[in-house]
Amino acid sequence: MNTLTLNNGIQIPIIGCGTNTYGKENRAYQGAITGETTEIESALAAGYTLFDTAIAYRNEAVLAEGIRKVGVDRTKLFLTSKIPGDPAYVGTDDLVHQNVTNSLQALNTSVIDLYLIHRPWDDLTDVLRVWKALEDEVKSGRLRSIGVSNFNNEQLQYLLDHATIKPSVNQIESHPGKWNDDQIAFGQAHGVTIEAWSPLKGVSDDAKAVLSTIGSAYGKSWAQVLLRYQIDRHVIVIPKSHDAQRQRDNLSVFDFTLSESDRLRIQTL
Repeated sequence: MNTLTLNNGIQIPIIGCGTNTYGKENRAYQGAITGETTEIESALAAGYTLFDTAIAYRNEAVLAEGIRKVGVDRTKLFLTSKIPGDPAYVGTDDLVHQNVTNSLQALNTSVIDLYLIHRPWDDLTDVLRVWKALEDEVKSGRLRSIGVSNFNNEQLQYLLDHATIKPSVNQIESHPGKWNDDQIAFGQAHGVTIEAWSPLKGVSDDAKAVLSTIGSAYGKSWAQVLLRYQIDRHVIVIPKSHDAQRQRDNLSVFDFTLSESDRLRIQTL
């Protein structure tokens, strides 16, 4: 698996597996937790090592159970979770630390590789307070890396200006029609690695047609072309599929190289 190096020196896989509907009734985000681990087991079999979950997904324990069933070495995996910005989770420093503990217990691990603030809120001084509590968790060894999700440039800059530990990641929306090039460039210029959540979601039929035409020259699907484009610009992608073959296909993106003209064409989608 190809990797990027975070600003703290830790290696992170450049492709991960999203999990936000795994282990849920009807594969729905708000569905009741069923504990089904089939998708996690097939993703592990395909070769995924980065798994992205969150407290809000309610399935940290489902991910842990899938890992247990397969029996993969924990040290070979990179686990990401996220803490909500709601006062019920971060209203006090004690709550922040308790929810880190809850995530560790649910994931059945002694350390989480990357822990993100799931979404920002208006009071950036309060965001900074929560961030400093997470910094303490890094210093204690329970979190290896910390970052943010869905932060705009102004919100990210505030943390860069005031934090002791620089955010290692900003996980944002990025796909054709909403590339968020400015956010990607800003983060990368400041040493913050960018992750694209749901990178295959929201792609129009017209964009798929263009990507499919490009992919035909390489023997690749529109989705594989899109993932390769993001990887080429050093953006981590976290696709999600409930289908074992598509999971494998999403990893099969390192055996071709997009031409410069193809990249320019994709950039304008």
